Amino acid sequence: MKVLQINATYGSGSTGKICYSVAKLMDKENIENLTLYSQGELKSENSVKIKNKTYYKIQALKSRVFGNYGFNSSSATKEIIRQIKEFSPDIVHLHNIHGHNVNLNTLFTFFKKNPEIKLFWTFHDCWAFTAYCPHYTMAKCYKWQSECSHCKQKKEYSWFFDKSKKLFNRKKDLFTGLNLTIVTPSEWLAGEVKKSFMKDYPVKVINNGIDLSVFKPTKSDFREKHGIDKDKFLLSGVAFGWGERKGLDVFIKLSERLDKNKYAIVLVGGNAETDKLLPKDIISIHRTQNQTELAEIYSSCDLFVNPTREENYPTVNMESIACGTPVVTFKTGGSPEIIDEKTGAVVDCDDINGLIKEIERIRKERPFTKEDCVLRAEEFDADKKFKEYTELYK
Repeated sequence: MKVLQINATYGSGSTGKICYSVAKLMDKENIENLTLYSQGELKSENSVKIKNKTYYKIQALKSRVFGNYGFNSSSATKEIIRQIKEFSPDIVHLHNIHGHNVNLNTLFTFFKKNPEIKLFWTFHDCWAFTAYCPHYTMAKCYKWQSECSHCKQKKEYSWFFDKSKKLFNRKKDLFTGLNLTIVTPSEWLAGEVKKSFMKDYPVKVINNGIDLSVFKPTKSDFREKHGIDKDKFLLSGVAFGWGERKGLDVFIKLSERLDKNKYAIVLVGGNAETDKLLPKDIISIHRTQNQTELAEIYSSCDLFVNPTREENYPTVNMESIACGTPVVTFKTGGSPEIIDEKTGAVVDCDDINGLIKEIERIRKERPFTKEDCVLRAEEFDADKKFKEYTELYK
């Protein structure tokens, strides 16, 4: 059996790490494999980088100008097809292919002409069955269930032209009639697929996983370094790209309304721009030196707060629980699926009052234990999760 993966990144970013982990697992199982990717600098014997950063910046610009997201990158796609023909895989596993790294028409026309190639496609968001949007929950737009048009979020993807109706129907034509199995990291996204034009394909749920040798209860002097009193209930939030979608405004409201004598807040993943928006009492960590330092922060906190408004299956929830820290999150996407009754709580999206009541309840009652969190985290083991991919191939 020969397996070829295609993704925008390799070894970096959430999807790139998944590709790398699956590739390493296939190496262990003596499955011949190759990964084609477009961004990052990780070099390995069984991976090939297609084009360079400048090329993809040009493709992204063309997409913005002409509004034809997903239908540029012709020469990169021809190189991808050349690599596929040369490697001659039994299986092609697609991951994130909306990093301006493929021309959908060229690639999927090739797949339709070669139905003997079995396709697996992991949906890391909702882009495959919409015209433009990886996420649509905040926009409250569900046109994709019938036909996209007059896109509410067009300006995020196209400066001048709204080609949502055309792109939707081009995708629908290209993405139907394939030898395809869809994989989703969450039950929520699997349910969304079944409402789309891709509803007739088999859908397999394979949750994302994390490295439990890194994310585990870890001792640190984080509180001491930042002058946080040991009696204060420390709330944490982690995101890479803070904004309304990730709930930055929610943390600002928590800072305003929670008793500063009882609570402290630390946010990881911000920058100089987000710092301008934050109250001075919120501790802002722009980035950690490594994952171990991130595990130290999770472990130092009493509760991880994830007020995300659009989500598939957030890794940060798993990381926090694995470090022994329970989670409270909004009821959105697949975020609640990670938590059980012993490791956290869920409140309705945008219910700030409900969120504060839940935080105060957890501080007073301490209903969740480190031991239960660590026990739950055994289900997040990356090796076990990604082995489900190799079992699926067989």
